[in-house]
Amino acid sequence: QVQLVESGGGLVQAGGSLRLSCAASGSIFSVDAMAWYRQAPGKERELVARITRRGVSEHADSVKGRFTISRDNAKNTVVLQMNSLKPGDTAAYYCYAAIKDWNFVLRDYWGQGTQVTVSS
Repeated sequence: QVQLVESGGGLVQAGGSLRLSCAASGSIFSVDAMAWYRQAPGKERELVARITRRGVSEHADSVKGRFTISRDNAKNTVVLQMNSLKPGDTAAYYCYAAIKDWNFVLRDYWGQGTQVTVSS
């Protein structure tokens, strides 16, 4: 059994910062790609940022220069540092990880989501 547990969402004023964390736990052999997605009401889920096991990252154009994704392979965690937040960043944020179990089967896992609300 594998779980992704997120923390760090909340309400912040425009221009403020939030830090989202996600920890993977359970029957894990290795964690490959990790990412953050978001979904605003009435919109499709979109990729915010992703990072490979080797630390190669990419960010959506809408968050470049404001958000930074990082990970700690020893702790199986991924962090999204969000600065200069805008009302348009308001959404439910979801952690994603591609995880290989001890049977060497690679599966996709999602966190339960954490709400980020940015007030103007």
